[in-house]
Amino acid sequence: MEMSLSIAVALLVVMVVVVSTGGANVSYDGRSLMIDGERKMLFSGSIHYPRSTPDMWPSLISKAKEGGIDVIETYVFWNLHEPQPGQYDFSGRRDIVAFMKQIQAQGLYACLRIGPYIEGEWTYGGFPFWLHDVPGVVFRSNNEPFKFYMQNFTTKIVNLMKSEGLYASQGGPIILSQIENEYQNVEKAFGEDGPPYVSWAAEMAVGLQTGVPWCMCKQDDAPDPVINACNGLRCGETFTGPNSPNKPSIWTENWTSFYQVYGQNATLRSAEDMAYHVALFIARKNGTFINYYMYHGGTNFGRTAAEYMITSYYDQAPLDEYGLIRQPKWGHLKELHEAAKLCSETILSVFPYMQSLGEQQEAYVFSGDSGACAAFLVNIDNTKSVVVLFQNSSYELPRKSISILPDCKTAAFNTAKVSTQFNTRITIPAIKFDAAEKWEQYEEVIPQFDATTLRSDVLLEHMNTTKDVSDYLWYTSSIQQDSMEQQSTLSVKSLGHVLHVFVNGEHVGSLHGRFRNTAFTLEGAISLIKGTNNISLLSATVGLPDSGSFLERRALGVESVIIQDSKEAKNITNLSWGYQVGLLGEEFQIYSLEESKRVTWSSLGSSQPLTWYKSVFDAPKGDDPVALNLGSMGKGEAWVNGQSIGRYWVSFRTLAGIPSQTWYNVPRSFLQPGDNLLVLFEEETGNPLDITVDIISVTKPSLRKLV
Repeated sequence: MEMSLSIAVALLVVMVVVVSTGGANVSYDGRSLMIDGERKMLFSGSIHYPRSTPDMWPSLISKAKEGGIDVIETYVFWNLHEPQPGQYDFSGRRDIVAFMKQIQAQGLYACLRIGPYIEGEWTYGGFPFWLHDVPGVVFRSNNEPFKFYMQNFTTKIVNLMKSEGLYASQGGPIILSQIENEYQNVEKAFGEDGPPYVSWAAEMAVGLQTGVPWCMCKQDDAPDPVINACNGLRCGETFTGPNSPNKPSIWTENWTSFYQVYGQNATLRSAEDMAYHVALFIARKNGTFINYYMYHGGTNFGRTAAEYMITSYYDQAPLDEYGLIRQPKWGHLKELHEAAKLCSETILSVFPYMQSLGEQQEAYVFSGDSGACAAFLVNIDNTKSVVVLFQNSSYELPRKSISILPDCKTAAFNTAKVSTQFNTRITIPAIKFDAAEKWEQYEEVIPQFDATTLRSDVLLEHMNTTKDVSDYLWYTSSIQQDSMEQQSTLSVKSLGHVLHVFVNGEHVGSLHGRFRNTAFTLEGAISLIKGTNNISLLSATVGLPDSGSFLERRALGVESVIIQDSKEAKNITNLSWGYQVGLLGEEFQIYSLEESKRVTWSSLGSSQPLTWYKSVFDAPKGDDPVALNLGSMGKGEAWVNGQSIGRYWVSFRTLAGIPSQTWYNVPRSFLQPGDNLLVLFEEETGNPLDITVDIISVTKPSLRKLV
């Protein structure tokens, strides 16, 4: 054991990869990232700049720092920054430079995950939709058109960071970057074009000479000098380890809960489970860089959420959607970080050796030449507590727990013992819209075939037709009926996500798919009149797909339409179709302060599908977060002062019969003191009289312990 330990220490000394010689020298060896030659134990937290607002950034970063976070990690969102080829936008929530400078101002490091494919439950995985129309393009493959645009954007971001002096090698906060994202999950699908693409991406990134290391997550064969990293819930168990002895063990995504989709319940993760796996990663996998995904999830504003994703993102993170501290998760992890930092110098100086303490109990001991000693006592047993003997002292280990002994004597922290008190989020209605005179409405115009200019003899694919400028695509056709009114059967097959059917302007049915099961067939009886009958089908997407291979080949929208009467089947897919991209209200931008005057609003009437609602309200007093309670509505999108707070889909209930999301975040920066314009587009039917503007806060911590 002593011989192998000595060899390991020697390797730590010799196998150091130096990345930069200017500014802060960022390097790594088989133990950790190193800054100016000093090994670092780093706890990181993901906070995505566009999922919050610039006025929230200082508080989010400050709370992360107070919670023991050393690094802020973020993706870079290609479709936000390059909405059209060569046209860039870094304003408002897109101001990544300001975000990085705020991180630096608070004395933290940054990890920049450029991707530029990010997945991230973000529409189209972060790709701008114009990339779909590049001739011959194959995403994420050894494909020259794709590589050209990927390299162009990656270079744009790197040069932007360099121009602002934001890499650590320049004195900035960025100590680590990522290229690609979980590519190993799809690599086999690309056959012989997969491995060369990995090599090219790594070589391209390193060639940009950022002066800091690069990593690839979930890429076990990441080419040198790129570091392979782990993503998941249990990297202390699942990570195969660095693919070279001179690379450190890093965990780029330790999921603090899980993303949530409409129709499914939230997947919760306890503070104890998170702490256990962090400590296990340090002890068993020699982990020295651990990032929480997400530390603050935030909000999928506008149309940025991927398919079926709710507007709230990782609300169960240590900082909730509104930036409020969620206890005990935040506090328990803070105590874990403090305990690990007490012995970080010892941990970083050596590799541990493992000592058995029982059938399912282990000690990982860090013992250096200086005489310093630290130990992690692990009880793997998930059924019972045990008492173990370690270095002639007894220690009680609760079930599935790890005790950290910074001096190999005194237990400073146990992952299963939560001393942090609980808090609870509460909502208090501040403004009610409970009188009809507070509302106006405008009924969306249902287009007919004769009014359309885009025509085709075949059914067009939804995404390729809308180019992602709208969730909505109208398919219209007309049928000539020679006989008197009769009942017929309409059958529409759709590849998702939502379909509303109108015959002669009357709503006759709606249906939707589900996450990862988007295809469905809507069937029902319709009445056709003598003469011309107008068929209008509104296909709606709820975000674009964000994962899997060959995203550019995905198809959505109406696939077939059959109308059958008592005499014969008429397949009208062989007839001409007229198309309208988007809604008239979208074209007029009636959700904005000025453009809302372009249409004639009427008094509130009976609830009808495809209705726009408008009201005004004063901002609630104080600084507490604000949310819209849309529990009385169906499905649609909401805007405040022209800014979209995201899609809502209250009618899509979970198996428990409750909405996946009821409250929708309205950032304070969206509001003005008075006369705030609230506009909703409701696809189904809802009751706007029960909508409220609520104040969000948390209770004082209670003494209740997590069971």
